[in-house]
Amino acid sequence: MHRTTLFYILQIVLAVSFVLGSTAETSLDSWGGWLLGPDLAWGGIGKYSCQRIWAQIEQYRRSKSKSWGIALFRSLMLWGMWQVSGRVGWDWLQMLPWVIWLLPEGSLQGWLWQIQRLVILGYAALALVGILQGRTVIWGSVLGMSCVVCGREEAWVEISQMEDGGYQADLCGHFSLQVAGDHPIRLRLLLIFVGLLQSDNDQRQSRRTRDGRTPFVRQEQMASWTNTKQEHISMWIKYWLKSDWANLLSLKTAEVLTPEVVERIITVCATFPHWVTEEVYQHLRQQGLKVSQAQVEQARQQSGWARLQATLKERFDLKAGIHLQDEWLVAQLLRQVQDLLLKVEAGSGLTPEERLVVSDTQTLAAQAGVVAQPPLPTQPWLQAMEGMLLGNWEPATLRCPACGSIDVGPKSKKPRQKKFYDAQGQLQSVDVYRYYCHNPACSKKSFTHLPAGLVPYSPYRTQVHLLAVQMYAWGYSTYRRTGAALGVYSMTAYRWVRAWGHDLLPIAALFGVVKSSGTVGVDEKYVLVPKNGKPEGEMRRWMYVYLAVDLWTYDLLHIAIYPYNNDDSANAFLLALRAKGYHPQVVVTDLRVDYGPVIAQVFPGAVHHECIFHALQNAQKHIQAVYGSGFAQTHPQAELLKQQIYAIFDTSSRSEAEQRYRQVLSLKQSFLIATPASLAIFDFLERHWPKLANAIGSDIIPTTNNITELTIRRFDQHYQNFCGFESIHSAQTYLAIFEKLYRFTPFSQDAQPRIRGKSPLQLAGYDVSQIPMATIC
Repeated sequence: MHRTTLFYILQIVLAVSFVLGSTAETSLDSWGGWLLGPDLAWGGIGKYSCQRIWAQIEQYRRSKSKSWGIALFRSLMLWGMWQVSGRVGWDWLQMLPWVIWLLPEGSLQGWLWQIQRLVILGYAALALVGILQGRTVIWGSVLGMSCVVCGREEAWVEISQMEDGGYQADLCGHFSLQVAGDHPIRLRLLLIFVGLLQSDNDQRQSRRTRDGRTPFVRQEQMASWTNTKQEHISMWIKYWLKSDWANLLSLKTAEVLTPEVVERIITVCATFPHWVTEEVYQHLRQQGLKVSQAQVEQARQQSGWARLQATLKERFDLKAGIHLQDEWLVAQLLRQVQDLLLKVEAGSGLTPEERLVVSDTQTLAAQAGVVAQPPLPTQPWLQAMEGMLLGNWEPATLRCPACGSIDVGPKSKKPRQKKFYDAQGQLQSVDVYRYYCHNPACSKKSFTHLPAGLVPYSPYRTQVHLLAVQMYAWGYSTYRRTGAALGVYSMTAYRWVRAWGHDLLPIAALFGVVKSSGTVGVDEKYVLVPKNGKPEGEMRRWMYVYLAVDLWTYDLLHIAIYPYNNDDSANAFLLALRAKGYHPQVVVTDLRVDYGPVIAQVFPGAVHHECIFHALQNAQKHIQAVYGSGFAQTHPQAELLKQQIYAIFDTSSRSEAEQRYRQVLSLKQSFLIATPASLAIFDFLERHWPKLANAIGSDIIPTTNNITELTIRRFDQHYQNFCGFESIHSAQTYLAIFEKLYRFTPFSQDAQPRIRGKSPLQLAGYDVSQIPMATIC
């Protein structure tokens, strides 16, 4: 038990006992029998002697019962002055008044009384000094009053920054602790000290710390006081509790050289194995990681990377001898595209760690020769489309066609003559003026302001350029025949057509909204592209065109070409479709196994349906592979099985289809006994059944992917006329041309009534009937 607490108890017991003794009417010898009365003899003491002793005791008690209050007052006064003085000296001196009071009158009592006077005078002087020095918080704890310095009744801590950059911690009591701001270690130790403070009266139910405490000051509060990251404070306290002095104290920068930071440094080193310390340091600093060059070198040495790099340099040319795996780089790029799409759709930005990973991958891709081409300037085109859609055919404000800036000025007051062929083929001229563009970022710096319908560097109007595109694409013609029909060179016709192939149609920018029925069919077609950069192999000259078509509106949502027909290509294609703003509810494909996990990853909420037409074709191929090409005549039971499989899907009732499916599976054992190889037929049906049955009886999911097949057939009509593409660039150019013409071209008058005379964009809900094609061009 604490001695101060023992002093309280002793004071109370003495006071209560003497109060009771002084107020009692009975004599000492009649107190409940706890003292021996005078009628009893103690071991040979006579009756007269006992009576004399009891009389002296009674006289002593009565004399002391009148003066006990003075002793109590003096003792409490000494205790109070001892507390205010800062608890100087021995705490048992507070009991000196009681010792004097208990002793009988005599010389010893007189000497002790003189000592008591000196003690009281001494503590009075010490208490006065304590009051002048601000040690008055004790009175608040004793008397229930608040601190006279800060005025608070509860415990309180605050950290503030001083003018010289240091920090001061104020603790209600009232104490101050100051540290200089010349080194982050000082602040770190101060925060650890404040974080270790504990209040016995704290009744909060918040989460406990690593050592099971509820700290008086929260880490979030300390972070706000000192403009420090809460994660760093938590890490420092963790090092303190683990006695990890190396990580806590051997610091040279504001960032902690923790295992996480070391791992980040070594990741950059391993990603770029030929980089020296300076290059790694500059890369990390550019990404916002505040480490020093010495820390980078320390991490390289401690991790063993410096020795490993030196050994590799002895044996390999790191700049040419170690190559990235294409599969790894593609997987990294696809994963980052999906992560970025999630951020864009959620409307949130990237964390610093995510920015570092993106920067690393971009640098790796650039070193591997994979550099994305910068997009064409869209602002002038969008402004022209805005004027066209809103009916303002001639913009009221003159803008630079290259950058869209309105900060322009006339270059010359003298007009130039722009010659052009009118609709009758007659050569005409119109006055045009040159202007300066004062935008420092503009690449052209000057331009000629042309009337609508005229094209720079060509006397032919936009309408003639459009005719070249329509003749080339719709007429399945060549550039030579197209140029001859229009009276221009074949290279001129090529440039006119090629101008349509810079990029795919930006529907979201053109109409401000993305429309789709939510049911999308995906399929691919192989095309001949001799110059494609693929390594030598059996299919080196072939590439694959992927198409995504709205199965209810016939709209071509996306088209792209990839070198391989695998899951990476499917993943990249679906991510590009999602980046355009499409989020299908149903995705219909053929029976390729690559699509299943990719669709679940890119569109987790979409239903994956497989084309029933393709499934029936594959079922027949399996039967033919088991029983031979003439199985209808040689194995009637196989022909019957085929008809039963076809009958499963020849109904609009899901329950009836399920019943027929179970009937077919019931034949499995009998077929296996006769022909064990027939297991492949039933395994195929069981494996694909869940993704085939979801269309039966559904008003949303189409049974087949025929609409996508029809779009591919339309593309193939154009493609077959070329006998393949010359290069990957020409292939990509034509895909953009085909997409624009397909989406804007109305279906023929002999098509089904629902789509007759309407273009896919009109079927999708876009009003393009009043937009002239020449203006789009």
